[in-house]
Amino acid sequence: MTKLAAAVIVCSTLLAASGAPCQSFNVRMGETKGPVQPINFSHKIHAGTNQMDCKYCHNGAANSQWANIPAVSPCMGCHRFVLTDRPEIQKLTGYAERGEQIPWVKVHYTPDHVKFNHKRHVKAGVQCMDCHGPCNEMPVMYAYAPMKMGWCVSCHRQDMKNPRDPQHPATLDCLVCHH
Repeated sequence: MTKLAAAVIVCSTLLAASGAPCQSFNVRMGETKGPVQPINFSHKIHAGTNQMDCKYCHNGAANSQWANIPAVSPCMGCHRFVLTDRPEIQKLTGYAERGEQIPWVKVHYTPDHVKFNHKRHVKAGVQCMDCHGPCNEMPVMYAYAPMKMGWCVSCHRQDMKNPRDPQHPATLDCLVCHH
């Protein structure tokens, strides 16, 4: 084998290996833009200015494994009366009148082999912003944290040293997340 062939093999291997961790799942870090949504919803206005609790819209977070992407009905609870003349609210009203759900674009991803449970984290005192970032400052929601295994394990280790809730301590048992 020539030196050139050996160099090509080594460089190809290093290039492939360096890209592998980035391919584990679809999270675009460092982008504060976020995806284009069907309705221009601002967490900055709702969670920031209006100080709405995350769990008003994402009510599954405290009660189930999934935080849920909001349905039309919680929005219409207020917007049946509030700012009804605004174009984005009129889009929202159109979804409600047609009996359609808003086709929100998912922002946060975990791999299929990970079973993340929102309820457990909420019960243990983890705040939404610990993982999702300063939502109350985001005009458009974006992926704030990597939500990859190393990041999660780091938080679990920190919680094991200083538990947020001693009755619901974090664990490093693989089967808690990988079952």
